[in-house]
Parts: sequence; structure tokens; C-alpha cells
Amino acid sequence: MPDTVEGIVRLAYHNNISDIHLGVGEEPRYRSRGDIVRTKWPVTDPPCFRQWLRELLEPGELDIFLRDKEYDTSHTFSFVRVRINLLETVTGLAMVLRLIPTEMPSFEKLGLPPVMKDLASRTRGLILVTGPTGSGKSTTMAAFINYINNTMPRHILTIEDPVEFVHESKLSLIRQREVGQHTREFHQALRASLREDSDVILIGEIRDQTTLSTALEASQTGHLVLGTLHTNSAVRTVERVLGMYPPQEEHSVRRSLAESLLAVIAQGLLKTIDGRRAAYYEILINTDACRDYLERGDLDAIEEIMARSSFDGMQTLNQSLLNLVNEGRTLPEEALIHSLKRGELAQSLRGRS
Repeated sequence: MPDTVEGIVRLAYHNNISDIHLGVGEEPRYRSRGDIVRTKWPVTDPPCFRQWLRELLEPGELDIFLRDKEYDTSHTFSFVRVRINLLETVTGLAMVLRLIPTEMPSFEKLGLPPVMKDLASRTRGLILVTGPTGSGKSTTMAAFINYINNTMPRHILTIEDPVEFVHESKLSLIRQREVGQHTREFHQALRASLREDSDVILIGEIRDQTTLSTALEASQTGHLVLGTLHTNSAVRTVERVLGMYPPQEEHSVRRSLAESLLAVIAQGLLKTIDGRRAAYYEILINTDACRDYLERGDLDAIEEIMARSSFDGMQTLNQSLLNLVNEGRTLPEEALIHSLKRGELAQSLRGRS
């Protein structure tokens, strides 16, 4: 077993591990292709864990963690960058390290649908990338920024907690801010961004009504805004957004969202036949028809439009899962695990010729 965090991370990096779990009173574990894997290394004791903390944190950061019992930050090694979440549990202090590739993701390498380039080229509006933790949202957002950075002369401002992919300005000017280090709150940095001559604003996570309201305002005043939410379908994302406001404001919020929203991209990861993982996407493009139903609050009609509007770049979750099965990339039973409408998908799978 390596005796430093750097050694542990290096081993994970060379074995294509996505996450590392370390904690007092626990055997270190990895997450590989979606599964938690035992290392069979010795149980971590408090002195060892404290040494790992000193390797990763400045003294002031360590004080904040010990005071608040949780802390988010990042650290850059020479070969990879890691996102760090620190927490306290019943057995003692613990941490989760997420490995962030140093190579910048692109639409082509990720195999993202062609409609993504069209969305990235828009000059105003709101794009929401959603999915559960570990679904690849940050990677998709980084691909958006990378595409804009390489093809358009824009001013891009990111507000993240923490900063994950570190971009270098190319055709675009990029400025990245980390909550807790360069700004106190998401909504404060977002409000300030409206006065900072930005064209594109990336919000690492839309957590509350205040941040969402400012994001809507920014998208209506000439900014392209990209944000994430922890929802697992396009329609549920709209429901979540509306649910952040009291009922008496729902009508005005629906109108504002209908005017501002460009697209919702709900994504996830599943196991493939070759032992790797592949992404699936549900894509809602806010066309004129969707905009009308959204303003009226008829979300069921929007899902029906998505199912028959592939020419606009839309697709439902089940359509994406079915495509992966038809392409021979995943097994039917794996696709069914990730479906939100399993009966519908099972019927489509039975109907394959």
C-alpha cells in the first residue's frame, strides 16, 4: 500500500479509477466503472489520516474542516487533479477523492449528440445539465466550455465548488472562480458576473431559488448560462425548478423559464458489454411547441413531443437506452436498470427484430 495520498492517487490514475474512499477505521476502497472495490489494505488509523490531510490541505483549510465537520476543495498533482470532499463519520474523519482528467474533454471524444454544438453556439439562454452524482455532468459542462473556448471569441466566467477542469484561455478569455476561495456564495458571484462583461457563465450547481433567479435573469440579459441540477430526467428538472418557488409565483416562473430555457440534458452512466461505461442522454430542446406547453404547465405533453422530435435533436431516456442496446454496447437488463419507465422500455426491447 502506498504511504502517501499522492501514491494512492497515482495508483488509481494508472488503473482508470474514478473515485478513492479513505477514512479512519476503514479499509481504503476505490470506485471502478461504477462499483466500489476493496483494496484489502490495512484499516486506516487516525495518525495516518491526519498525515494525509496535511499532505492535501493548508493549515487554514484544515482548521475550517475540523470546525465545520465537512469541506470541499481540490488539489493538483503533477499527473492529475482531484476534487476533495472531507467529512466526519461515526468511525472518524473521512474523504472522497474524485479524479479529474488533465486532458480536456471534447464533444467528439465523449460522443455527445450533434445538437450540443448548436446549443454551445447560442449567444443567450439557459442550458441545464442534470443527473445524479457521478453521472458525468462536470465532464459534459467542460466539453461545452472547451468547444466555445476553441471556436468563439467569448468571455467565459465559471463559478464552481470546487473548480474541477482547469481551462486555459484560447480563442475565448476564461476566468474561473471557486466558491469559498474566490467568492463566498454562488449567487454573489453570479450577481457580480452580470457586471463583468461576460458572455458565457457556468454555474457549478444551482442549489437554491436565489441562484436560479439570478441565472434566469442572466440568460434573459444577453448571457449564455450553463448550470447543473441533481435530477434524473428533463421533465423532472422542470418540476424541480418550478418547485423552488412558492405556488403563487409558479405562473410567472413558468413564463420566465419558457422564455429563457434553451435545453435540458439529463444524463447518466451505465456498464457496457466490454466492461467500461457509456453515457445515455435525455434531451429536451425548448422549441416553440415545448415553450407553449411549458408556459401552460403541461409537462406530459412536452415528454410526448420529445419522443417524436429527433429532427430537433431531442430524445427520451428510453430512446437513448434502446439505442445503446441496439448498437450492441450494453445488455438489455443493464438498460432496464437505468430506465425510469421500465415497462415501456421492456416492450420496445421485445419488439426488436
